[in-house]
Amino acid sequence: MLNPLLIEAAVRAALMEDLGRAGDITSQAIIPASAMATAVIASRQVGVIAGMEFAHVAFQLIDRALKLEVLVGDGQAVAAGVEIARISGPARGLLSAERVALNYLGRLSGIASLTAKFTSAIAHTKAKIADTRKTTPGLRAFEKYAVRCGGGMNHRFGLDDAVLIKDNHIAVAGGVVAALRAAKANVGHLVKIEIEVDTLVQLQEVISEGADVVLLDNMSLTQLREAVKMVGGKMLCEASGNVTLATVKDIAETGVDIISSGALTHSAPVLDVALDIHISKAV
Repeated sequence: MLNPLLIEAAVRAALMEDLGRAGDITSQAIIPASAMATAVIASRQVGVIAGMEFAHVAFQLIDRALKLEVLVGDGQAVAAGVEIARISGPARGLLSAERVALNYLGRLSGIASLTAKFTSAIAHTKAKIADTRKTTPGLRAFEKYAVRCGGGMNHRFGLDDAVLIKDNHIAVAGGVVAALRAAKANVGHLVKIEIEVDTLVQLQEVISEGADVVLLDNMSLTQLREAVKMVGGKMLCEASGNVTLATVKDIAETGVDIISSGALTHSAPVLDVALDIHISKAV
């Protein structure tokens, strides 16, 4: 679940950006205040829905009289042409909230849909697909929520909730062992420690020193299989680098526990969702 206060703040900011100083001058100019309408939101593509609450909040913030009926909930798969929601109420408000509602639905559903393709490709293995911090600034919590809707799992949310020692940290710290020992000495007992390696020699150092997770970065399939064998279940093995829909199956079959991919969030195409409106009453 997402904190509803986060959703409201984000949607309010998006509406303020769209409405500007004078509001929806087009709708105000040509649509009577008393006009009522109904509308249907449909997916024009096969996909997985995410972000329905954002759409609901957008309509509600514009006009409390607008009623949204959810037909397809977050995390559910849809075929092309399927209706996912119906909205009814004042026509002006409906039109003013439309774009913000669809922007969130399309973006988040796109991430959920791409994630679902990745999870389906590795469903026959024990591996899980995870996101990264390669997210749109300001939208991380929402994009990571969409990954969960698509069947993926979340990596750390930021720099403050887990230790991830990367190659540059290792270089500055003076090596794998020095970096791990410094991390263990300076973080709380509830904080997980992960370290990135790109060679099997480094991996042996990690195994000797100990960590919660080892990130096997840009390794070949042969190296990944050997790394999993070396670790022998002593810690979680995460693979990252060159993870695409074309490669993820082979990576998963090496026996790694987690596969992280920035593509889930930074390269997901928007799911094409559209709103069709019908006037039900106008005075």
